[in-house]
Amino acid sequence: MLQAFLIGAVAQSSLLIVALLAYRLRNVSENLIGQMAGLGAGALLGAAAFQLVPESKESLGSLEISVWLLIGATVYVLADRIIERRFGEGGAMGIVVGNINDALPESLIFGIQLGTGMAFSPTLAASVWVSNIPQVFAPASQMVKDGWAMRKQAILWGSIVIASGIFAAVGYAAANALGDVGGARIAAFTTGGLIAMLSTSMIPFAYEKAKLFAGIWAVVGFAATLAAS
Repeated sequence: MLQAFLIGAVAQSSLLIVALLAYRLRNVSENLIGQMAGLGAGALLGAAAFQLVPESKESLGSLEISVWLLIGATVYVLADRIIERRFGEGGAMGIVVGNINDALPESLIFGIQLGTGMAFSPTLAASVWVSNIPQVFAPASQMVKDGWAMRKQAILWGSIVIASGIFAAVGYAAANALGDVGGARIAAFTTGGLIAMLSTSMIPFAYEKAKLFAGIWAVVGFAATLAAS
């Protein structure tokens, strides 16, 4: 279980590292922030298309996948509404919610894989770590510009990293306790949340900051995920 916790936390540790790095790069232009958001959006689309959906289709029918997609999207939308009421409307916090909706189920899948005796893939963990960089750089940089203190962001992103480790440990424990537990439903759930987040927060945020360049970088991110898969 400790191994699962460490894998889940380390795989998502780039969330905290890049958020803190944003304070060193506080003079980054709005256009570059938008381009990074576009790159992250494309990478997430690729992850959904080439990793999460195929994983779901291995053991679920199309109807059940669709149900879990809708559940994931609903959870994201409700969480985003709560965040909007607390912090006001804004793309950055919406992307943060999307990162949570991505990181926690991802970590749960890592734990389930370890618990069911599947071979751990360092390549997959590395791809998660790297893909987080553009995903977190855009909202973290925007939050720096909005006046967020470093300590506040450290607590926010650090909490997500720790929660990811806990979710990986929970997935491992559940797999051991329940036997044949698959991550197909969790993968579909994650995909639904990602698509909702991309549509309502990350892609509009990227276009607002970088205009047409956001589309170019989205394709770069998508192609990079395809190459890595």
